[in-house]
Amino acid sequence: MLIKQLVLRNFRVFNGTHVIDLAPRKRQNDDNPRPIVLFGGLNGAGKTSILSAIRLALYGRLAFGPATQQQEYVEELSALIHNGSTTVERPSEASIELVFTYNKGGHEAEFTVTRTWKKGKKDQLNLQQDGQLLEELDYDQCQGFLNELIPHGIADLFFFDGEKIAELAEDDSGNILRTAVRRLLGLDLIAKLRNDLMIFVKRQQSSQLAGSQQHKLAELEEQVKQFAFQTEQILEKADFAKMRIDLLSKEINRYEALLNAQGGAFAQTKAQEKQKVDTLLKEKDRLEKALRHECDSSLPYALAPRTLGRLLEQISAEIQIKQANSFEKELTQFLTQLKNDISFRSGTTGKIAAEAIEDNLKDYLAGKPKGELLFDISEREAGMIQQSIEQDSKKAWQRFDLYRNQLAEVEEQLEQAAANIARAPEDDQLIDIFEKLRELDRKRESKRQEYRSLLEEAKQTKQLQLDCARQVQKTHDLARNQHNSDSAFNNAQETINLLDRYSELLTQARVKTLSANFEGAYRKLARKEDLQLNAHINPETFDVELVDEKGTVINRKLLSAGEKQIYAIAILEALAKTSGRDLPVIIDTPLGRLDSQHRDKLINHYFPFASHQVVLLSTDTEVDERYFVDQLRDDISHAYEIVFNAHTKSSALKPGYFWELTKEAI
Repeated sequence: MLIKQLVLRNFRVFNGTHVIDLAPRKRQNDDNPRPIVLFGGLNGAGKTSILSAIRLALYGRLAFGPATQQQEYVEELSALIHNGSTTVERPSEASIELVFTYNKGGHEAEFTVTRTWKKGKKDQLNLQQDGQLLEELDYDQCQGFLNELIPHGIADLFFFDGEKIAELAEDDSGNILRTAVRRLLGLDLIAKLRNDLMIFVKRQQSSQLAGSQQHKLAELEEQVKQFAFQTEQILEKADFAKMRIDLLSKEINRYEALLNAQGGAFAQTKAQEKQKVDTLLKEKDRLEKALRHECDSSLPYALAPRTLGRLLEQISAEIQIKQANSFEKELTQFLTQLKNDISFRSGTTGKIAAEAIEDNLKDYLAGKPKGELLFDISEREAGMIQQSIEQDSKKAWQRFDLYRNQLAEVEEQLEQAAANIARAPEDDQLIDIFEKLRELDRKRESKRQEYRSLLEEAKQTKQLQLDCARQVQKTHDLARNQHNSDSAFNNAQETINLLDRYSELLTQARVKTLSANFEGAYRKLARKEDLQLNAHINPETFDVELVDEKGTVINRKLLSAGEKQIYAIAILEALAKTSGRDLPVIIDTPLGRLDSQHRDKLINHYFPFASHQVVLLSTDTEVDERYFVDQLRDDISHAYEIVFNAHTKSSALKPGYFWELTKEAI
């Protein structure tokens, strides 16, 4: 297969018509075409649109995934119509045209696929072969023809996003690789031939049955068809119900957004805010009472520490004065009594001694504190005042500060709650939206119940179909035992057994070749410091085990992002080489997750040899100036730069790349 041309019209970021030549060209004095067609563009310019357009042209709805429903497909197509500049009328129609050659049955033919669609409408598909429109094929037949020509599972391995193929390395189920191997190696054709022979055997068996048995078999087969048809109808109803659920969910989201825009979020919490305000007011009252209580206790002592310090000094001094006065009074009384006693007993000598004692005591008392008593309080009262000032007031201040901060926080919460209440509209302003939301929610729940019921009904109908199918098979088995002498029947049965054995042997041989091709590809692309891996592929399940040089099985999920990409690319190259298919390779974001050494490996050992036609969709940081000018120049057929116009919101293609090749390179 060789893709010659791609024509885009109003597709995604490309406004208008863009004709892209994809056929590799020959250079002067060079008979062999250079395989690489290089597209360069910054992120968002439209590189991925090239890959998406090719996949959409070939596969239609399957390009968005096998589970995509028809209505979803129409919506996806509508979203792909260019929706750029608002200064001009936006287009309502888009199309893709893909021209390619394909060798079918030993004859190379040129095919032109044209897919056209309008907003909200199903696409139209036209197919030409060698310039002649295949009018005898309707839409489904054209699509079936393309699917047979290039099976979707195969294209996934040739047209891929370099950043997403790491999923192949993380596929524990083996489904991706299993599907790829069976299709690429032709094993699906063997399975199809086997099924055709099984149909022949069953028909032969039916013809040999007695009339009553044939009638019973016909009834059973008719029941199988009816149950299959009923199952399909029920599943279609279930799909429609699921679509209605999705639409109702979108409508609910829209009304919820409208509700929030009109203050609905505040309205929904209005009652809670009011209850919160009541609680906060009670807390505020409690804190204010606590603050007033502290003001009535020892707190004021903490407000004038210097003045109260002087007060304590004065009280302490007065206590000392009172103690001195009391001592002097008691001593004077004692001295008077002593003088009288000495004078009475000793006469003149005693009188002199008493005077001397009095003079010494006066000198002693002169050094004692003296002064005016301002407060004249007791020592007990002084101790109480000192404790209130030095201890109680400090504790009161700590409690006061705590209550004050709590009160400030409560008042702030009150202000916020009041603001929220003020923002909330009145209930009657939003009643219509609330009612609409309740109605939509009831409808959605009803549809969900209907959807679950339909799935259960489909399950039961499918079970009835399987029961009838088993009875049909049992009848055929009985006929085979009764009429095993028929030569055509025996030949068909032997062929089926032979195909089973052939498929088994072919699978083992191809898997062995695939393992060898993978190991060669991986060693070619991996760095020296990467794990040296071998691939062990189970021929029955196609599960891949990666084993290092020591025989230890490697968990693929533990590989780095770059190692996963190298592993996946090695698998893809091995599959392509083993299959012998001659298909182009298209890679979007080819070097995104790789370090410089891995990039060098791909640039030198993969891109130039991946296929006869290699389309690379790169940024300027992947295939950079060094790779473009120095390493890929001999393999690049031609290049395009995708340039995005921010004013028109549209991209255009121009010949060349971010950097021009020198004349010597051209």
